[in-house]
Amino acid sequence: MSAAATLAEALEPLRADPDRSAVLLDVDGTLAPIVRHAEDARVPEPTRAILIQVAKRYACVACVSGRRAAMARQIVALGSISYLGNHGIELLRAGGTQVEVEREAGAWQRRVHQFAERAYRDDLQRQRVRFEDKGPIVAFHWRGAPDEAAAEIAVRGVATEAEKAGLGVHWGRKVLEIRPPVPLDKGRGLHWLLRDADLDHAVYVGDDLTDVDAFRGLRELVEQGRLETAVAVGVRSEETPGELEAAADLLVDGPRGVRQLLSALLT
Repeated sequence: MSAAATLAEALEPLRADPDRSAVLLDVDGTLAPIVRHAEDARVPEPTRAILIQVAKRYACVACVSGRRAAMARQIVALGSISYLGNHGIELLRAGGTQVEVEREAGAWQRRVHQFAERAYRDDLQRQRVRFEDKGPIVAFHWRGAPDEAAAEIAVRGVATEAEKAGLGVHWGRKVLEIRPPVPLDKGRGLHWLLRDADLDHAVYVGDDLTDVDAFRGLRELVEQGRLETAVAVGVRSEETPGELEAAADLLVDGPRGVRQLLSALLT
């Protein structure tokens, strides 16, 4: 059986009943290609045009990002869908202007920032490690540093200090996040997003370790009887984590493959 046929079959429950289906998508590496500088990320217009049509057809369309919800909306440039930001602790609802923040994580914001101010020392700046303020979360990026290996070593020292300070740490693709020490992940965020939704089917598409949590979250909703079917689609790249490939029901090739998936949802 061809990969195209497998994808079409997996998506059939959603295509047959779009009024009771959710299309859930990571942003960086999924809708938008990975770029050297994170601030340059954008969703290609051909993908965005198809996403607009998907948003019109399906009951729930949302982007689930490690970025802040408002930044994810800016990158996607579509206000008619919802955005879960900061791995699920921020929610910007379709058509809304106010970002909702998960209360427990928000209470740690001051301590996380105090730590980050101490940690972002001269050695990190010399290594061209970039600091990102994400509200309750802060991030240290070393993608594009002149010496990425040396920059990573410096960032790993920050992670050790954060753990000693009782904060949470999370590793992504050439990024370290310092987080509140409370449960937070994309799976929990999806439970929040879909809490009051009356849906039967969902597909989630993502490319990184944090998206494995989203796969798990959807499968939990199936186990709880809140969804009938859930499809977990991994996005393959040169940096695809093995854990993502193992957890996915299907794989597509890069953002171009995601565009093809979106097109298949419209046929």
